[in-house]
Amino acid sequence: MPELTVATANVNGIRAAFRRGMDAWVTTRKPDVLLLQEVRAPQAVVEQHLDGWHVANLGSELKGRAGVLVASRHPVVDVRRGLPWAGDGPEAAVHTGRWIEADIALPGDAGTLTAVSTYQHSGSTKPGEEATMEAKYAYLERTTARLAELATAGTPAVVAGDVNIAHTRADIKNWKGNLNSAGFLPAERAYLDRWSALGWTDLGRAHGGDGPGPYTWWSWRGKAFDNDAGWRIDYQYANPALAPACRKVEVDRAPSYAERWSDHAPVVAVYEL
Repeated sequence: MPELTVATANVNGIRAAFRRGMDAWVTTRKPDVLLLQEVRAPQAVVEQHLDGWHVANLGSELKGRAGVLVASRHPVVDVRRGLPWAGDGPEAAVHTGRWIEADIALPGDAGTLTAVSTYQHSGSTKPGEEATMEAKYAYLERTTARLAELATAGTPAVVAGDVNIAHTRADIKNWKGNLNSAGFLPAERAYLDRWSALGWTDLGRAHGGDGPGPYTWWSWRGKAFDNDAGWRIDYQYANPALAPACRKVEVDRAPSYAERWSDHAPVVAVYEL
């Protein structure tokens, strides 16, 4: 059976990632679909780095922030950008560059895949920064409403990206020290419970065992990477029409700190068409 390799990664700026060696990873890994977050670049720059790909890019209205894209080796037949909320018009600037959907024509008679790249808000629990958590919860509500629609669609769909939430204790090394930290608050983690209840499968956990880890993010600072003191905040979620087709999921953790091209590692899933 033919296979489709889908990779998601927060690149911390596509220009910086390519300077650090992301191009070599792409050449070696040979993904069919790339779902990238924190792209931070306009379409022209993206196309320079992903020459030969079918690319759908969505930047943020806030300069130097966010930005998501879907890049495919197969034709993209439709694109939907952002998550407008019924009745309230376009997204606020802080929410832009965080959600893009592309319908990809698969080879042969394999039909169409809906591929979504999302970059959820990080948020902060520091005094005076309450608005960042309000924005995070507001966008999680929009995301959950859209996931409810995609879950019941007959078209296979993968929603992937940097969710900025570690779901359980198995998804964060220092869970005891982060019980009151953004990214591990009970109210945030409950959204991932809701996604599972809608029928979405967290492929990283389904194919990665009970944990702890494998983690996908480590701070640039200190010895977090060397000590594997990480968080699993990058996901591939599959709807019921796609989940059974997944054969394996791997986290491409860099061999060493010096070889990292982002503070996130790619999450790579292989699907059987």
